[in-house]
Amino acid sequence: MTTAAERTDEIDAARLCGTAAAVAAQSQRDLRECAAAYPELFPDSPFDAALFNAVALANAFGAPWATADRLRIANRTALWIFAVDWLLDYVATSRQEVESVVDRCLRVAVDGRREPDFPLGCFLADIRGELAAAPAFAERGEVWAAELELMLAAMLREWDWKTAAKDGSPLPTLTEYLNNADNFGSSLVNVSYWIIGGDRAALDRLDVLRRASDEVQRVLRLLNDLATYERDVTWGDLNAQMLGAGRAEIIGRIGDLVDGCRGLLEPLRDECPLEVAYLERQIGYSMGFYGITDYWGKL
Repeated sequence: MTTAAERTDEIDAARLCGTAAAVAAQSQRDLRECAAAYPELFPDSPFDAALFNAVALANAFGAPWATADRLRIANRTALWIFAVDWLLDYVATSRQEVESVVDRCLRVAVDGRREPDFPLGCFLADIRGELAAAPAFAERGEVWAAELELMLAAMLREWDWKTAAKDGSPLPTLTEYLNNADNFGSSLVNVSYWIIGGDRAALDRLDVLRRASDEVQRVLRLLNDLATYERDVTWGDLNAQMLGAGRAEIIGRIGDLVDGCRGLLEPLRDECPLEVAYLERQIGYSMGFYGITDYWGKL
């Protein structure tokens, strides 16, 4: 029989979940408006309603103390990453196309200039414009641009790996694959979130937070791969399970990476408690989410 205190704890826990769900609902509406503004980027297949909901929920439960306005840049950046991932991984048919997308996005990062015939760049310019309005962008905008470049370079590298493999070249090792985890994009989302937040302690320790975020990104890359092997085979994507690593080895590598993340985060716990909690919650949430499903809808 539960005590009164335990029942109160259950109500409080449920209330926090309800608040996060409400923030996710608000965020999902914003994401649908973004998709409606750029319909070329978000075809109904595979961008179904569940994908928008899943992105909003991930950020809401990752930072349950944050409002929808505070999470808007993280949500929009994550949605943009899904769009560029779709274009480079599935739509592009040549390296020239991939290079063009990468180069045009990097030009947007420099000055925010919009090219009407490049919807992906226009959406990125919207995101950059919101970031540029934050006071912290003047001192940390170069960090954001560097994260964007890392992500796009990693996406191009994976495209080269997949193309070479079709001609009989060997696939990368698991270590090489993990060193390319910037293509997952979560560190770009995190840096965007921290820049908008403007928290002085986080901005002062951004280099250390980025290193921790990179380790978390590797964890999320592997959790994603455990959940999406069949889909990746069908879509022609790379997956850690295609590189000679079994599930047991990948799960063991995840454990090692999580331990490494904790080591990087522990010294920051007093100075940047919310940022540490934000990264730790990304790991825990993703373990639960990818244990059941993933983000993409069906083709």
